[in-house]
Amino acid sequence: MRRLLVVIALLSATAAAARDTIPVATQEGKPVDCIPLTQIRESRVRDDRTIDFVMSGRKVYRNTLPYACPSLGSEQRFSYATSLSQLCSSDIITVLYQTPDLMRGPSCGLGQFQPVTLAGR
Repeated sequence: MRRLLVVIALLSATAAAARDTIPVATQEGKPVDCIPLTQIRESRVRDDRTIDFVMSGRKVYRNTLPYACPSLGSEQRFSYATSLSQLCSSDIITVLYQTPDLMRGPSCGLGQFQPVTLAGR
């Protein structure tokens, strides 16, 4: 039986200060459709369309959503649900609003995961 996994990406207050600038990213190879959940160490919401996923070994995948996801950049947190052991471009994320019970906001589709090297790293 498949198990439903729900992961919430909550970022620290220091990440909120960094959201005003999106680090320049140099592409490192071809984009992929999925990344393994067990290797995701951190997610950094950059704006309403851009999320950087930091993996084990400090590898970074930039996901540029096909369309802007309202409030994603300002809220800096999202959830997703998958029955697989991977997060894929076919998956949907849901913005979480900062309330006592983390109220659900808009849901948006992910794009492909582009391996990148971030400037200044």
